Amino acid sequence: MAAKPLFRSLIIISSLVVLVFLFSPSVPSPTTFTSQDSSSSHIWSVRRMTLVFVEIAAALLPAQTSNGYIRVDCYGGLNQMRRDFCDGVGIARLLNATLVLPKFEVAAYWNESRRLILRVSNFSGFADVFDVDYFIHQMKDFVSVVKVLPAELASKEPFRVDCSKRKGHFDYVESILPSLLEHRYISMTPAMSQRRDRYPLYAKAALCQACYSALRLTKSLQEKASELLDAIPKPFMSLHLRFEPDMVAYSQCQYSGLSDTSMEAIEAARGDRKPWTGETARIWRNRGRCPLTPNETAFIFQALSIPTNTNIYLAAGDGLMEMEGLTSIYTNVYTKSELLSDQDFSIMHGNTKAALDYYVSINSDSYIATYFGNMDKMVAAMRAFKGLYKTLFLNRRAFAELTSQGLELEAVVRALWKVHKEDFIMGRGSALPDCFCEYSL
Repeated sequence: MAAKPLFRSLIIISSLVVLVFLFSPSVPSPTTFTSQDSSSSHIWSVRRMTLVFVEIAAALLPAQTSNGYIRVDCYGGLNQMRRDFCDGVGIARLLNATLVLPKFEVAAYWNESRRLILRVSNFSGFADVFDVDYFIHQMKDFVSVVKVLPAELASKEPFRVDCSKRKGHFDYVESILPSLLEHRYISMTPAMSQRRDRYPLYAKAALCQACYSALRLTKSLQEKASELLDAIPKPFMSLHLRFEPDMVAYSQCQYSGLSDTSMEAIEAARGDRKPWTGETARIWRNRGRCPLTPNETAFIFQALSIPTNTNIYLAAGDGLMEMEGLTSIYTNVYTKSELLSDQDFSIMHGNTKAALDYYVSINSDSYIATYFGNMDKMVAAMRAFKGLYKTLFLNRRAFAELTSQGLELEAVVRALWKVHKEDFIMGRGSALPDCFCEYSL
């Protein structure tokens, strides 16, 4: 309670200083005001709730013979696959199964070239990104892991089981265990909405150990990631910005003021997903469903008094649109394609590029995401695990609602500060939150 006067003072002081620089009540634009560079009043000066990793002791592995082998098939981006694999580790422990190294899909999600698709044969191996021996060693007290199947199963494809409706541990015991016992070797993709809070402690311990202590990049990838990290001017903020044509097309949002090139790219990516129109479009945007543009991102940064000379590492894939809306205000923006050699960059596929962004982001001085995807949840959680708390998700819903009300610019800025200050204090968002407990301010 004693901290409330401090927060109230910060809001008032920040708002007054911002007002000094405001000179236009027009529609918000990052060029209509100048952020102040006082380190005593930017968003990172606010004290926030901290999370503590829950250390769950490993239970002894069952003495009886393993019930069979499970391979986790992972789809999507790297961090979605990582989350699914961690869930699979917990399920394997729950069913007293031996874990086979997973398969990580790469081609479909990252839309790689045909040449690269042929090279990776539809799946990028777990070993392309993570240190296999280190993982097996770190998990030895939690779940059994093998590189190679026994001879009688090595030539067989696993029996595929559907886990799309399996959420609690009883679902897996009652529905998946019989298939495991019958076929001895199964493959699965865990349901996205797991009830991990209902897992017994020994399964939860395996899941948390896998996600936060056992997954380390391969030696070569770790060296490349360290090289990239060293090349970024310090201190720096990692920004996960999502404004690619397919992302915008998938959102079904409409934008005005975009360049012809951007509009053509979006239309080419839409397919059957037509944008919402009229009142439906307004409601959709006010629910926070529309990705922030680089221009809108820069505006929120200035509302949060993030200095315009901040070094920013852009943790993003290729194809970002309208970047001048950000870089015209925040000029110290760096990308991995600029900092790595052309040869290094050309031999990487989607998963290894994403691994570099993840590594840099969990080691950055601060981290901001314009969306709330799997990478953002994983990065936020790992930063909390490492004791790094300058992590923030920009509030798309608040931005949409505030900028649609016809408010004067200074009122929008004050409200954005308040919303993001509250979000930052509470430390909202992380992957596998059952591995953490809330601590205190």
